Amino acid sequence: MSHPAFAPGNVAVVTGAASGIGLAAARHFATLGMYVVLTDLAGDKLEKAAAEVAAASPGGARHVTAIATDVSRLDTLEALEREVHQRLGDVHVLMNNAGIQPGSAILGPMAAWEATLGVNLWGVINGSRVFASRMIAHGKPAVIINTGSKQGITTPPGDPAYNVSKAAVKVFTEALEHELRNTAGSQVHAHLLIPGFVYTGLTAGGRTEKPAGAWTSEQTVGFMMESLARGDFYILCPDNDVSRATDERRILWAAGDIVENRPPLSRWHPKYADAFKAFLDKDGD
Repeated sequence: MSHPAFAPGNVAVVTGAASGIGLAAARHFATLGMYVVLTDLAGDKLEKAAAEVAAASPGGARHVTAIATDVSRLDTLEALEREVHQRLGDVHVLMNNAGIQPGSAILGPMAAWEATLGVNLWGVINGSRVFASRMIAHGKPAVIINTGSKQGITTPPGDPAYNVSKAAVKVFTEALEHELRNTAGSQVHAHLLIPGFVYTGLTAGGRTEKPAGAWTSEQTVGFMMESLARGDFYILCPDNDVSRATDERRILWAAGDIVENRPPLSRWHPKYADAFKAFLDKDGD
């Protein structure tokens, strides 16, 4: 049984829908008979994605809308919400999925930090805030799904701006769900999608074939839908290389840096290499 928000005739809005997980989600929602709004930057990719989603929808093109949106800008998100409401009415599913990863360094160009935080963090915060009030007011089951990352939990070295943005998405979405479940009359719940290694344009790194260890976007969306049907808040996705047990050990070790007063990111500290390996092997695979 699926979550009641995903009912035929209901409305879903997906940001970052021109490719990857966003496109796979939009396509899946369309197969359920939902009205689907795809948002991304203006261009051929968005129009092509909308046509692909329309082909998967029982209602065809009349059930699919593409609206160009720069999620890093509050005014465009406000305009998106108004247009969706005017054209389609109540929103039952909001998936704040848009994300970029241009790369960053602590003392690197500020432009990379501003762009990453603008899309990955402010796109989620503003998207949730702009849509939530009317989603609560309509009084029907609804979900806000925010796409996070395991990098926002274990924070590996190498791309601090991306890690900061996704760590903040985790904290914001936890607070959002707490607020929603304590709001009288609200039937809206927030969920944090935490993908594993997924082969998308963001992660391809120039590769033209999916690595054996990666999941497809469709596998990730399938796992997400199963998790939502169970009511899971943390949708922690495995992949073909990393099991849930291994993810759990990595997450516990990261939290242990505080509890054990180890150096930050001790998993990558030469002094703790053997201790981490032993910890991982204890219950992992």
